Amino acid sequence: MTDASLEVRESADEGRLNRGGLAWSIFEGGRDPFVILITIYIFMPYVAGTMVGDPVRGQAVISHAQQLAGWTVMATAPFIGASIDKLGRRKGWLGLIVGLMIPLCAALWWAKPDGSGLSVGTTMLFAMTVQVLFAYNEIFHNSLLVRAAGLRGAHTASGLALSLGNLFSVLALVFTAWAFALPGKVDWSWVPAAPLFGLDPATHEPERVVAFLAAGLLFFGSIPLFLWTPDAPRTGTPVVRAFAEGAAELWRMLKTISHFKDAAVYIGSRMFFVDGMNGVLVYAGVYAVGVMKWGALEMLAYGIALSMVAVLGGFVGRWLDAGVGPKMALRIEIAMTMVAMTGFLGMRPDLILFFWPYDAATAAPIWNGPVFTHLPDVVFVLVGFISAIFITAQYASSRTLLTRITPSAQTGAFFGVYALSGVATAWLAPTLVNIGTRATGTQQGGFATLLLLLVVGLIGLAFVRGGGRGAAYAD
Repeated sequence: MTDASLEVRESADEGRLNRGGLAWSIFEGGRDPFVILITIYIFMPYVAGTMVGDPVRGQAVISHAQQLAGWTVMATAPFIGASIDKLGRRKGWLGLIVGLMIPLCAALWWAKPDGSGLSVGTTMLFAMTVQVLFAYNEIFHNSLLVRAAGLRGAHTASGLALSLGNLFSVLALVFTAWAFALPGKVDWSWVPAAPLFGLDPATHEPERVVAFLAAGLLFFGSIPLFLWTPDAPRTGTPVVRAFAEGAAELWRMLKTISHFKDAAVYIGSRMFFVDGMNGVLVYAGVYAVGVMKWGALEMLAYGIALSMVAVLGGFVGRWLDAGVGPKMALRIEIAMTMVAMTGFLGMRPDLILFFWPYDAATAAPIWNGPVFTHLPDVVFVLVGFISAIFITAQYASSRTLLTRITPSAQTGAFFGVYALSGVATAWLAPTLVNIGTRATGTQQGGFATLLLLLVVGLIGLAFVRGGGRGAAYAD
């Protein structure tokens, strides 16, 4: 028996993480800040508000690029996921993906506001290529979980990975605020007098530097995985044949789930509501910059606050699952996300929740701090808290519901389709946002289209039987 096999066996027998399982978790911690720093809170809002120069047009440009990326993921990721067991070793593929992601991500530093560096088109090409590679990265990384941590340690490694992803993202946001955004804006003794490394706020270097930060975290987070996480054994199957067999396996999984109406309806419903919720997360930053007129410092503070509050979502999901059952929990979580989205749509610097006018020129600031000094800003943040909590809770309840309406003997096939459904409609939210933004000429019009996805998903759940409190699948 090989050393790698012994590590897997020990982890499976004892349920404790060895260095291979820990390394697997650290990798996710290094990878996830790309989403927080680049996609949601800092870089993409900078592209929309500064590089494009018009947040409405910027939202249209970004949603169109993400639509193309979503189509690419939809057309390729399901076949990669279904073929992965036939491909054998994963770490070589993962190394290639990471090796492409790091320089492409770092290159975003040259996306200068005056157009002397990367153009908007090239910037979006690089960013969306990394986004597609990120999806592939997840597939290969997730496929190593059991080998890294064993069956009994898988939940521990998975939970630790999610925690590290959130922790590293928050730390990256805090460091960026302390080192680059706050200096020169506050007279606090613990904050540097000027941005570190001589970064120039006039050329938006404090926003662009997150490209190096995300690339560096991915690089250093990858090292332990490639050193210590055990790889899958060779299969000897040629690549072309592996993908052909994977396509056949994908078809078998789809045929399996088609025989179980409730599971099929649920998976179909989830494709809509999860894409809508992902859209809320992805476009929240661009929306806040354009509608609330926030700058980089506000976005950093917003990202830090929401990332910390989102931790509560896991507890809320667990409490709702236990109290009312996962299906009702999902209904509540989707409905609360819709409430939050409606709240976002009713916010402006001079208007609170559609009906409450606000004049910042005459109203006294709430506090004398560097961010969120007026009531509309605070209300927008509180609405963001609602969305962060219930979107996070949805991820937990979604998995629980699937286990309640499917036979345990076929869990693999159902969770295979469940995972693939998460990427099958990755193009839908950006497509609707793009259409809505262009049709109305407003960010609100584009953002509001996400409500349609949530409504369709919520209606679909009404046709799913089972999933009540304490309910389990009955053969």
